[in-house]
Amino acid sequence: MSGSSSKSTDCSQSSDKPLSLTRTVINTRPVERAAPLTRHLQAAGLTVVDIPMLALEACASSDTDMRLMRQWLAGEYQALVIVSPTAAASGLAIWQLLERERQANSVTDKEAKGTEGSSRLLSALSHLIAVGEATAAVLNEAKLPSASYQVLQPAIANNEGMLAMPEIDSLQAGDKLLVWRGLGGRRLLVDTLQARGVHIDSIAWYERKMPINAMAQYQQWRQDFNNKNATIGITASEQAKPIVIVSSGTAFEHWESIVQATKTINLAAENQAMSANAPLKLSDFAYVVLGERLANMVAKKQLSYWRVEDLAPETILTAINTTGL
Repeated sequence: MSGSSSKSTDCSQSSDKPLSLTRTVINTRPVERAAPLTRHLQAAGLTVVDIPMLALEACASSDTDMRLMRQWLAGEYQALVIVSPTAAASGLAIWQLLERERQANSVTDKEAKGTEGSSRLLSALSHLIAVGEATAAVLNEAKLPSASYQVLQPAIANNEGMLAMPEIDSLQAGDKLLVWRGLGGRRLLVDTLQARGVHIDSIAWYERKMPINAMAQYQQWRQDFNNKNATIGITASEQAKPIVIVSSGTAFEHWESIVQATKTINLAAENQAMSANAPLKLSDFAYVVLGERLANMVAKKQLSYWRVEDLAPETILTAINTTGL
């Protein structure tokens, strides 16, 4: 998660209801990244439910991936952009592997010539740009015997923030950029630079999938939520909307499919709308979303939302506490 400060944009519908400290927040971040945010919000008195909408599954490194890594180590790229902690950890592991291979070959060559081999630093031959504090931390905190590189970060941890960086803004036609990422995402960065004539290669270290238990987790939460409301004698319209934290377009698509599928299943039951297990609609939730692209996706569906520019826990809490959703 990014620790950079960012502004929040209020795109909510007006509401006269005060925010309750026991209001429900649904954290859809992947399991590997959800805990710090959940702990922070719980410490502030909010009820937080983890229902991950993304599972990160490692991709096997292909011959093409290894070729691109060797080209990067040979200095063929002007910059490397790393979009997530998972991408950083995966790429770093291959970087170290290739560096050890190169050092071993160097020692062998020197011994054959009767000279001593020497250890070389693990160094980056291009600008090294991490999107967010957590991604940078993976590289900065790596337990390496020796390293020689500086990790740069955008002022705002999103596509717009990266495009504003001098190291990215200065790229011209014919320059080359390498991206470590998961499958999908970062289209604004790629489209903008390609339109400028910059050659972009990418390595997808992992794939983002819907967790196999996401539907079951959502249905269990929905049943508990509706039963609790029924016990205290309030309807869904009288209850403050649960807030859903969404950090990517893929996660929102997964969330939408689960809510819609559950609604369809339950509407098939007679008198369902009168029962404690009445289905919830997308509009029965309010959303805290990351960045312009995701905000536009939610806005097109005319949903109540609050846009943030980074995923620092304090940023999310500020958005929740100041919104009128």
